[in-house]
Amino acid sequence: MTSHQTTQTMKPATAAKKLGVYLEATPAEFQEGVVSRAELNALQTDPPAWLQELRRNGPHPRPVVAARLGISIAGLARGGVTEPLTTEQIDALKQDDPGWLRRERATQAEVRKEEERIKERNAQRAAQPRDSRS
Repeated sequence: MTSHQTTQTMKPATAAKKLGVYLEATPAEFQEGVVSRAELNALQTDPPAWLQELRRNGPHPRPVVAARLGISIAGLARGGVTEPLTTEQIDALKQDDPGWLRRERATQAEVRKEEERIKERNAQRAAQPRDSRS
């Protein structure tokens, strides 16, 4: 009995998400086809000019915008940012430093601090002998 491997493919939206780019800004041939795992790996290891340009200048999808601003995706929505932004627009937002962005950054810093506290607490609990836990 011979086993044959089928090629694993994904929708363009999934591939764009994995590449960290905004689907609607990709070339038409990317949007209209399917992407194999091998093609995705090739795009990640040796990105073509269009992918390099999108990653550098955008427009960027919300997760990338949020990460570049140092806030959550929900924080973007609370700030009224619902559309993809270019690198230039992100830089302008950072420069303007509106009140909502300062608040969201502070909120994100608190969330990270709390996550670190919980991680340390869990590590301490894991290090304790089992019989001394109550």
